[in-house]
Amino acid sequence: MNFNSIDLVHAFSALGAGVAVCSGIGTGIGQGNAAGMAAQAVGRNPGAKGDIMSTMLLGQAVAETTGLYGLVVALLLMFVKPFDK
Repeated sequence: MNFNSIDLVHAFSALGAGVAVCSGIGTGIGQGNAAGMAAQAVGRNPGAKGDIMSTMLLGQAVAETTGLYGLVVALLLMFVKPFDK
């Protein structure tokens, strides 16, 4: 097999995109953990449901940014080919 440098860049960009998408695993685990803890907190103190839910949603929004950044990086690596002519 004979590889040129452009083929090597394409192969490693696909590999990097796969690794970047794996950041969604940690995001999912973190958001599930936050939702579970919020459900437990509401069960212990139903009167504080509004405060607990707003804090949980803010925390999940911050956690989701990691997954979105991974998706953006993966899309850039897959569809932006700087060495194609």
